[in-house]
Amino acid sequence: MKLSTTIVLCCLILGVSSQRWKTFFREAGQGAKDMWRAYSDMREANYKNSDKYFHARGNYDAARRGPGGAWAAKVISDAREAYPRLTNLFKHGDSGHGLADSRPDQEANRWGRRGKDPNHFRPPRLPSKY
Repeated sequence: MKLSTTIVLCCLILGVSSQRWKTFFREAGQGAKDMWRAYSDMREANYKNSDKYFHARGNYDAARRGPGGAWAAKVISDAREAYPRLTNLFKHGDSGHGLADSRPDQEANRWGRRGKDPNHFRPPRLPSKY
């Protein structure tokens, strides 16, 4: 009962009509896969100063899926950027640590979600595979 109530509430909050909720959640799933692919590529590339490119690319690819993809990209990006700050808060009592690192990443996330070219953040000589 709680899951169905949550889904209905999410649909109402997000303004998703009853005909579109399946499409929305399919887009969200595809967007989450796009975000995972960008993260995996970033880890595989292990290339200096490339994180903002991969942030922008993952958000760009996910947002192109539609409203569900853009929503998934925002939720995943926000959670990913909040995690280090929360970890520091519990370990050291310092919630501000890492905020300076998070701001440029979040700007790259927003850049991609707005449909702007992620290559704006592409570092020189990053292999063309990415």
